[in-house]
Amino acid sequence: MKKWLLMIIIWLTVFLLTIILFKNCGNAAVIGKPVESGWLVDGIYQGSYKYGPNKAEVEVTIQNQKITKVEILKHDAWKGKKAEPVIPNRIIEKQSTKVEAVSGATNSSNVIMNAVQKAIEKSYLLKKE
Repeated sequence: MKKWLLMIIIWLTVFLLTIILFKNCGNAAVIGKPVESGWLVDGIYQGSYKYGPNKAEVEVTIQNQKITKVEILKHDAWKGKKAEPVIPNRIIEKQSTKVEAVSGATNSSNVIMNAVQKAIEKSYLLKKE
């Protein structure tokens, strides 16, 4: 009887830990959109975003009311490192923080896009003031 009780307690513990650890393992929703260039204020802005196991910190350079550079300062990812060289270039090319994600690195792609969105929102705030 004690063995069965111990087995049930161990099973429940493992089950609950699995739920807790992996509850946010889906992909982050993309909050970005095409850039409203008329609202951008030239400068360098930092932004960050975290979802599940992925976190990105970025620095965005805006010149002539366009995104000209996206530098990833920090990117915590399990498998999504392959998004690092691709997503910043897509953002600059499309002038949008909602671009096609890298296959196999969807959550990392979305987290990077969202971090860039957070950075450029700081520029929008300056324009509105």
